Amino acid sequence: MEQEDQSVTVVISQNVKPGCESAYEAWLKDITSVSRTYLGHLGTNVIRPQLGVRSEYVIIFRFDNYEHLLVWMESRDRQYWLSQAQHLVHSEPHVQQLSGLEAWFSLPGQPLKTPLRYKTALLTWAVVYVLINLLNRLLAPLLGILPPLMISFIISATMVVLLTYVVMPRVTRLFSSWLYAKS
Repeated sequence: MEQEDQSVTVVISQNVKPGCESAYEAWLKDITSVSRTYLGHLGTNVIRPQLGVRSEYVIIFRFDNYEHLLVWMESRDRQYWLSQAQHLVHSEPHVQQLSGLEAWFSLPGQPLKTPLRYKTALLTWAVVYVLINLLNRLLAPLLGILPPLMISFIISATMVVLLTYVVMPRVTRLFSSWLYAKS
């Protein structure tokens, strides 16, 4: 890992056998509870199957750095819980590790893959450039009575929320043929 101090996300996808969904949900509750006890755990998200969109469960574990993630991934606790789920799933889970901004570049309903770094850097820069200029023009005049650091805090927080939940999912979809072009 190039930068051991940056947060790391692991995306695990798995197909559950028909009729085993409720047992798998109980298993999910248990394994995510255990993961929270590990140092550096930043959160867990579960994306459940959606008819016509995604057939597998996707579990997203976030840790503050690679070392803490590795402790969880190689733990006896995790191995135990994985063995408990073997009869509930079709095959071994598909595991993908993402770090930094790579997590922004995934398309809903498709296998998670990471585009080339220069493409993510260019697209992120372009979107941040446009968004920061728009937010400065729109919000700065409204927030003019606040201290400059507070204005900067509000604009940057707004930008991160917009990038994460609104802009990057749409931009990724729009530029998907360029981002994920076969070499």
